[in-house]
Amino acid sequence: MSQSSPTEKKNLPENKMGFLPVPKLLLTVSLPMIISMLVQSLYNIIDSIFVGMLSENALAAVSLAFPIQMLTFAVGSGTAVGVNAILSRSLGERDFDRANKAAMNGIFLAIVSFLIFIFVGFFAIKPFYASQTMNADREIYVYGVQYLMTVTVCSFAVFGQLMFERLLQSTGKTFYTMITQGTGAIVNIILDPLFIFGIGPFPRLEVLGAAIATVIGQIIAAALALYFNIRFNKELHLSLSGLKPDWPLIGRIYKVGFPSIIMVSVGSVMNYGMNLILLGFSSTAAVVFGVYYKLQSFIFMPLFGLNGGIIPIVAYNYGAGKRSRMIDTIKLAVLYSEGIMALGVALFLLFPEKLLSLFSASEAMLAIGVPALRIISAHFLIAGFCIVVGSVFQALGNGVYSLVVSVMRQLVVLLPAAFLLSQAFGLDAVWWAFPIAEVMSLIASSFFFLRIKKKVIDHVPDNV
Repeated sequence: MSQSSPTEKKNLPENKMGFLPVPKLLLTVSLPMIISMLVQSLYNIIDSIFVGMLSENALAAVSLAFPIQMLTFAVGSGTAVGVNAILSRSLGERDFDRANKAAMNGIFLAIVSFLIFIFVGFFAIKPFYASQTMNADREIYVYGVQYLMTVTVCSFAVFGQLMFERLLQSTGKTFYTMITQGTGAIVNIILDPLFIFGIGPFPRLEVLGAAIATVIGQIIAAALALYFNIRFNKELHLSLSGLKPDWPLIGRIYKVGFPSIIMVSVGSVMNYGMNLILLGFSSTAAVVFGVYYKLQSFIFMPLFGLNGGIIPIVAYNYGAGKRSRMIDTIKLAVLYSEGIMALGVALFLLFPEKLLSLFSASEAMLAIGVPALRIISAHFLIAGFCIVVGSVFQALGNGVYSLVVSVMRQLVVLLPAAFLLSQAFGLDAVWWAFPIAEVMSLIASSFFFLRIKKKVIDHVPDNV
């Protein structure tokens, strides 16, 4: 079905992000993403639960893959953040031509990103695992290379999914992203045991089967997101003829998105560094760290879904000159985020044994993991505020603030603190690096937010 022409779009009514009451709007835009993110995090957990049934070595292999998976997500989501901010602001300014160009250049950049990660898959995965498993069981290396090479060589799926879903989010059509992410996750959950354990006609592929199930789920989600854009996203006109790079526009996309790419990549470096520190104690310690990331995703993913609603709402109303709506969105988002984080703290403090037991935890894993979960959860409430503020920086085109905070938190404070604590006080003390780093993040985030409020937000007119 053909879409409206750019000229006809000039006569479209204002997007709901400019007039719907903020509480209703934030829930309308964010709730589908929160639900889909919950499903997404649930499949990540279930994926590791099935892998953990194979052995602790299999779980270790998947856990050690996380830095490269984070790097893939960094490039895909960071590029999409830049596209989202420019596209939403363009819609707020009623510039549909620029919005469409931003979308098409985002798709072009997703293709380029995939081509880069093909080379990563073929040439970087073996050295990456070798650097972490020199003193570990050979089985961890074999499992890990199988898993991560499959995921990276087939990364066209994740890049396509991230970009097409973000285009839907940019125009407030988050209900469709709930369908795409939920469908992909459910397919993955169904296929995981079939491919891992060889149920029925399926071969027993173990960890490789988990990777194949992941890729198939991502392919289905990407295909659905593309269909929904073509069928329902009337504010955009996607076509092969528009797939031409606009280098000045690409520069603007990465001006916003590149700090986000670096910010998540910094998390990849931190994760890799923490793995090396923990492997100095045992592979079980690294498994605990990997399991923690799976579990905390169930708490943080809904917050990231909330942020997926914050960015287009703030960016749109910034472009439309509606200051009070921007401020109301930020206040409400902080309130919601603290509620989510409070729930996370309660779960980690009260039920750490039950959470770890989901992954077939050994006695050694429980002995390390129970205090680790309780200590790390101390930073959740602070993180909730910092993450919301970071999304505001991105929505207003100041992603570099988020970058500075992320680098300071994870590389300047967290990793050095973890190393020093490990040397001075042993394994149990390592986990205190997380709350220590988050206090620094709070100070820096508050400083930058007050700065951007004074220089940007306070100067936005209030055309409500």
